[in-house]
Amino acid sequence: MTEEEYILSHIDAEPPLLARIDHDTHVRMIYWHMCSGHLQGRLLKMLVRMTGARKVLEIGTFSAYATLCLAEGMADDDCHVDTIELNDETEDFIRDNLAASPYGCRVSLHIGDARDVIATLPADYDLIYIDANKRQYVDYYEPALAHLRAGGFLVADNTLWADKVIDPDCHDAQTEGIRAFNDLVAADTRVEKVILPLRDGLTLIHKLPVSV
Repeated sequence: MTEEEYILSHIDAEPPLLARIDHDTHVRMIYWHMCSGHLQGRLLKMLVRMTGARKVLEIGTFSAYATLCLAEGMADDDCHVDTIELNDETEDFIRDNLAASPYGCRVSLHIGDARDVIATLPADYDLIYIDANKRQYVDYYEPALAHLRAGGFLVADNTLWADKVIDPDCHDAQTEGIRAFNDLVAADTRVEKVILPLRDGLTLIHKLPVSV
């Protein structure tokens, strides 16, 4: 038994619908490995529960696996997830997955460039999850932070990027984008931050209350 198999056998089971979405993502999507999956999905659900988040923004819907985990962690149907996806070719797949879930009613899908869509959304989210174009993480950061309430949490995925961020020979655009984001967050005194070595790296960022 591998470490991953041991972990998965000792945490909450993956809901059947999410297992199907994960399978369908592997079959239908080119970058199937981007699906959050069982362990990260259960963590996202728990983060929403732990923070009591009632308003969540997700940047990067992909196949809506993580979206539904975020919605599942909410207290009731008066809570809401706004999720933004750039690729309009996946819209039907996403909407089918949302419609199949009892938590899909808590989700609003926005198709478009997150840098444009965020400006049209309310500025009081409790939790924001970023899992989109790695080249643009720096571009997402300030608008996302501005739309996050004081005391709220921002969660950024893929911040270790298969350990490429520590490889001095890696200079592709995605790796450089993640490096720049990590450096930006590390130097930001407005937030507390910690990187978890979960899968491809997950950064938890806490927006500090403004000092009077």
